[in-house]
Amino acid sequence: MEENKSEKASAVSLLQRSPSSPVVCHATGFYPDRVVVFWRRDGQELHEQVDPGEVLPNHDGTFQVSVDLNLTAVPQEDWGRYECVVQLRGIEDIPTPLDPAHIRTNREGSHILAFILTGVAVLAVVVAAVVGVFLYQKRNDSDKRHKPVDSDTSSENTEEQKLAAEAQPLTTGQS
Repeated sequence: MEENKSEKASAVSLLQRSPSSPVVCHATGFYPDRVVVFWRRDGQELHEQVDPGEVLPNHDGTFQVSVDLNLTAVPQEDWGRYECVVQLRGIEDIPTPLDPAHIRTNREGSHILAFILTGVAVLAVVVAAVVGVFLYQKRNDSDKRHKPVDSDTSSENTEEQKLAAEAQPLTTGQS
């Protein structure tokens, strides 16, 4: 049995993985699943350079869809002529202008993340080196303190070895 849900507008985001990737118009959180998402240039719907995605369900019962626009041949100064449009039945069109300042990318903060990860790695190596030197010194100090330096013990061993050698019968090469 289907729940009685009211129609719900969506949130629209523009995404791009890298400068050479398509710009993705991602609409999510809409209900029902009957939606049309497309790209326009100068008010005209585009069919070329566009890769429409399928409508997918979200965990909360709403839906999402993405539509890619390939802009590799379009200079960035012309991007202002483009917009993503989300049309939901019974709700006004939701146009989202293609503004480079509003595109979310993986490039934002990637340098900061690289610096942070490098710093953590360097810190881990330094800490490991300090701990290694400390443990090495501690072990050497411990060995020096616990080594017996009793000369009587070493001389007793030598005497025992002499007696053992004298007690051995002499053997000759005769059979």
